[in-house]
Amino acid sequence: MTGTKEPSLGSAIRWSAINSVVGRVCQVGVSILLARLIAPDQFGLFAVALVVLNIVLSVSEMGVSVALIRTPGDVKDIAPTVTTLSFASGTGLALLCVLGAPWFAAELNAPGAAGVIQLMSVALVISGASAVPGAMLQRDFRQDHKAIADLAGFVAGTAVAVVLALTGFGAWSLAWSRIVTNGAAAVVMFVLTKHRYRPGFDREQAKSLLAFGLPLAGSSLLVFGVLNIDYVVVGKLLGPIELAFYLLAFNLSSWPVGAISQPVRSVSLAAFSRVRDDRDDPARFRRSFTRALGLLALFTIPACVLLATFGGPLVRFAYGERWSAAAAPLALLVVLGAVRVALELAYDFLASAGKARAILWIHLLWFGSLVPVLAIGAHLGGIRGVAAGHIVVALLLVAPAYLIALRPFGIRVRALGAALVRPAVGGVLMALAGVGAQGLFDTDVWRLVVGGLAAVAVYAVVVLPMRHEALRVLRNAAG
Repeated sequence: MTGTKEPSLGSAIRWSAINSVVGRVCQVGVSILLARLIAPDQFGLFAVALVVLNIVLSVSEMGVSVALIRTPGDVKDIAPTVTTLSFASGTGLALLCVLGAPWFAAELNAPGAAGVIQLMSVALVISGASAVPGAMLQRDFRQDHKAIADLAGFVAGTAVAVVLALTGFGAWSLAWSRIVTNGAAAVVMFVLTKHRYRPGFDREQAKSLLAFGLPLAGSSLLVFGVLNIDYVVVGKLLGPIELAFYLLAFNLSSWPVGAISQPVRSVSLAAFSRVRDDRDDPARFRRSFTRALGLLALFTIPACVLLATFGGPLVRFAYGERWSAAAAPLALLVVLGAVRVALELAYDFLASAGKARAILWIHLLWFGSLVPVLAIGAHLGGIRGVAAGHIVVALLLVAPAYLIALRPFGIRVRALGAALVRPAVGGVLMALAGVGAQGLFDTDVWRLVVGGLAAVAVYAVVVLPMRHEALRVLRNAAG
């Protein structure tokens, strides 16, 4: 349409950042309220159901929607087949969850979670039905529309959760909230999506889509397995109450991933795909990864250091003394969160280059090595030992595997180190300043306020020379 301005990459990042930060702040407030309304044992039942749902959601549309994001030109020929495959897969997996819920719950040492799992399986149907609208919004850089959908889902889901929690529904209030949140967001995405496609099916297209999507779906399953197998280990070996503490710690440690990495990830696959075939500047593809990683580190490291340094006072002050056990694994899980930011960016880079099989092999290595390490950690150190096992595998096995996969594109350790060195040094000094400031006060409030300000001030001084490079990268993205 003449006169209509197409959304830019910079606009998409801004909207995604606003959506992510506002969403995270609101979720924190709601989680604090619900943690004071719902006992840890009920959170444990919900956590068991969430484990099952997240693992199955990772393959609910078999990876085929990614084809809509990375395919150049018009996608109207493949979109109907993608719609059919996504919905059929989501519905079939929902039925599997309904039938298998008693077994899943029993295996996770929480038989009372079976009904909650069955209810939450409805989210699989919603996910399959909304996969194409979500992919089209991402493809078109319409993160403003995605923000509206997420806000609608959050408002509706929060209202349901609070009302049901106040009336004593426990874990069921969280389950119903999840369904309402997903359903409301899906409806809004359908309304705001410019292109709508009815279900259709083409056998040859389906073969091609599945050939591309299934390795990614397998990788996604392994990614979610990597990020959820710890819940399985904790639930089975340590019980649902310890799982509730661990879930709270993991969610807190994921704040930097959600608030900082998620806005970039919402556009990174499409952005990398657009520059990978730049014939005028072949090195642009490689530079795009290094610069993106440096920019992410600039903001991720201080957020992670704050959580790791002030985790104990934060948990006690915000959630109450009965949740204080969650502080034990938090500092270690925050390290994992920082590493995840880099690994997820590498995942998107390789996916944009069509290296789905390389991603699959890396995550097979990750998952296969993680299971025994986490089990050993649980036996030796409880939920803190599980967190330590995560870090060992991510740093010693997975990160080197990604570096090897990135080498054919000219990405070298030296260049990555140059992008990360100043934020890393700033993070170390920041942690020392925070720990020192905490020792001066006896109350958690003053530790958080004064210690946090001192730590941020030290970091700002160290990374100040990077401000020009960061602004230049942001301006290039906006352009």
